[in-house]
Amino acid sequence: MIEQILTASVFASMIRLATPYIFAGIGETFGQRSGVLNLGVDGIMLMGAFFSFYTVYATGSLVLGLLAALLIGLLLGLTTAFISVTLKAEQGISGIGMYLFGLGMSELLFQKLIGTPKSVSGFPRLYIPVLSDIQFLGIGEIFFNHNLLVYLAFFLVPVSAFVLNRTTFGLMIRAVGQNPEAADAMGINVARVRYMTVTLGGLFSGLAGASLSIALLNVFQQNLTSGLGFIAVALVYFGRWKPFGVLAGALLFSFVNALQLQVSAIGLDIPSEFAVMAPYVITIIALVFASKQTEKPTALTKPFERGE
Repeated sequence: MIEQILTASVFASMIRLATPYIFAGIGETFGQRSGVLNLGVDGIMLMGAFFSFYTVYATGSLVLGLLAALLIGLLLGLTTAFISVTLKAEQGISGIGMYLFGLGMSELLFQKLIGTPKSVSGFPRLYIPVLSDIQFLGIGEIFFNHNLLVYLAFFLVPVSAFVLNRTTFGLMIRAVGQNPEAADAMGINVARVRYMTVTLGGLFSGLAGASLSIALLNVFQQNLTSGLGFIAVALVYFGRWKPFGVLAGALLFSFVNALQLQVSAIGLDIPSEFAVMAPYVITIIALVFASKQTEKPTALTKPFERGE
C-alpha cells in the first residue's frame, strides 16, 4: 500500500505544486521583512492568472502571457504600496480589499472576454539530456521533468536568501522591518524601501498566478486559486520570514496535496471531504507549532511616520 501511495509521480507532483506557493511566499517575505503585510496576495494572483491566460489565449505567445502577469502584478503591488505606505491604511483591511477586487475583477473579465473555461498550450516540460533519463529512485521524473517556471521558482529561493542576508539592499529591508526609526536616522528612505519590496511582492504574486494558469493547469476559471494566496501568506510565518523556510512550508503543503490526489486516484476508501481538508489541517497544525518559536519583524503592520 505504501508503495502505491509514495510513488515517484507523487514527489514529482509535490515539486510542481509547490511552484505558486514559492513565488507568492517569497514575494510576501520581502514585503513582510520590510514591515508591510499584504493579505491581497490571492487577489493579485487571480489577476495575474487571468491576464496571463487571456494573453496566451488571444495571441498564442507564452512570453507575452508571462509579461502580462508580471505587469499586472507590478501595478497591483504598486497600488498596495501606495495604500499601505503612503495612505497608511490599516494593512489587514486594505489587503482584504485588494483580494476582493482581484476576485471580482478577474471573474468579471473572464465572463465578458471568455465566458466558459477553455484550455491553452502552456509551458511545456523541459527535457534535460542525461538527467531526465535517470531511472534510479525516479530521480529523473522527480527533479528533471518540469516546465521552466518550476525551475525558476526553486532558483529564486537561494537568490532571495542571498539578497536578504548578503546585500546592502537586504540589510536595508531588515532594518526598516525591525526599527524604521533607527533606519531613517541612518539615512535610509523607509517609504522607498517598502514601496520596492511590496511592489516586488506584487510582481511575484502575478508570476505565481501565471504559474497556475499557463504552466500547471493551462486553464482559467472563477476563483482559480481557491485561497492559495492566503496559504502563501501563512507559509511566510511558518518559514520564519526566511526564503528556505518558505520553501520547506511550500513543499510540505504541496506534498500533502499530492498525496490527497494520489489517494483519490488509487481509490482508497477515504471520504473525499477528508482528503480535500487534510492539506489545510496539516498546515494549521504546522503553523501552530512554528508560531511558538517565531519572532516576527518588529514593525510588521505598523505604519511609519517621520518624527514619531
